Amino acid sequence: MFKTQQRRLLLASITIRKLMVRDKITRISQSYEMDQPLTKEQTLKSRDKYIGKSCTLFFRENPLKIVRARGQYMYDENDVEYLDCINNVCHVGHCHPDVVKAGSEQMSILNTNSRYLNDNIVLLAEKLLSTFPAPLSRVFFANSGSEANDLALQLAKVHTEAQDTIVLDQAYHGITYAAMAISPYKSISNRPDWVHITSNPDIYRGKYNTLKYKENELGLLYAKDVENLVNDLNSSNRKVACFVHESLQSCAGQLTMPENYLKNAYKIIRDNGGVCLADEVQVGFGRVGKCWWAFELSDVVPDIVTIGKPFGNGHPISAVVTTDEIANSYLKRGPSFFSTYGGNPVSCKVALTVIETIEKENLRENALRVGDILIRKAKELQKKHKYIGDVRGIGFYIGIELVSDLEQRKPATREAEWIKNFLKEKHIIISHDGPDENVLKFKPPMCFSEKDADRLISQLDAALTELVKINENTPSTI
Repeated sequence: MFKTQQRRLLLASITIRKLMVRDKITRISQSYEMDQPLTKEQTLKSRDKYIGKSCTLFFRENPLKIVRARGQYMYDENDVEYLDCINNVCHVGHCHPDVVKAGSEQMSILNTNSRYLNDNIVLLAEKLLSTFPAPLSRVFFANSGSEANDLALQLAKVHTEAQDTIVLDQAYHGITYAAMAISPYKSISNRPDWVHITSNPDIYRGKYNTLKYKENELGLLYAKDVENLVNDLNSSNRKVACFVHESLQSCAGQLTMPENYLKNAYKIIRDNGGVCLADEVQVGFGRVGKCWWAFELSDVVPDIVTIGKPFGNGHPISAVVTTDEIANSYLKRGPSFFSTYGGNPVSCKVALTVIETIEKENLRENALRVGDILIRKAKELQKKHKYIGDVRGIGFYIGIELVSDLEQRKPATREAEWIKNFLKEKHIIISHDGPDENVLKFKPPMCFSEKDADRLISQLDAALTELVKINENTPSTI
């Protein structure tokens, strides 16, 4: 009897051990399966199932699956390397080791909201404000360019005790309700009546252009449109609160500002009690090379500046920079300001490291030097290829406008899309924008090299050469 019980216990013990081993193997197998990356097809299927359909992708028909990046290069799931010519978020380069180290180390020490005293927020504020001209001396931290522009509008309206806002046509300022309202680039129904749209100062294909007028007249002509809007407001017993503009218009087609345009527009706005708000979200932090902020190219000083995208090299942080006077008006007449994550210790440490990296690695100088090479070589291509109507920009902010007719300056929209896809096949990532989607835009990470520029120009030359052949033989395939 005793031996029978022992055998039963032994068999039970062996069975339990077998079950435990099998369970462990099953769990290890499941864990291994979970750690395996999805195939591109699985990722697409899951995205289609779970992500909002209005969330856009580059190369919609055959999007890239990017799994890692370093510097100015990105890598797909097959470890194919792509030259990144458009990522103006990873400003000092993808996964910059100093930025990664700063963020991870700070995250292991403290991350909380900004209602506690912490050194990082004040050290960042001091460093950031040192790059701005007087009287810009106060900063509010937030998480995105959209939030910064939303807050900036509040500051302007509280300070001026007015509502009416003048914005540039085709401008883009973000995705909050207020930011969308002042973004004609985005179509929305029932745009508020406090938003007034003036013509965007496009001197190539805009309302006033170099076909019809002398170039030195264009800034004054476009500023006159601003003055006309202000006069209309005054005649209706309304008051302008602010004039909002991107320092260089990006989504409108990589536009640079005509000579004296901002100077005259600022004077008109200020003479009528308004303030001037410069959106540097896409073009700031030394992208233009010559200076930290693109508004400096026009020899003006805004009353309010918004910054975002490159500030954290991909980590979410933004800011509104303004004057003591406007900050004090908001203190007296506005609500108290608090952002849960804006100005948190990790974001501030990351952003401070980004600014230090720009200085340490001379990235402004690199943007100016390599950008000049890109622009010069693109203008050489312009002499060779009939599709290039205009080459414009400064530093690492460059637009190449494609036209199907040089005399009439008709937009070559299909050709721009074709070139974008041609370059993708050559493992170069670019994009196109503008009202007619015919402007090739280049806003690469600031570590983009002369070798990268030569490769880009060489492949762009090849694309334009191939495009001519196709249009001569089978134009319908474009």
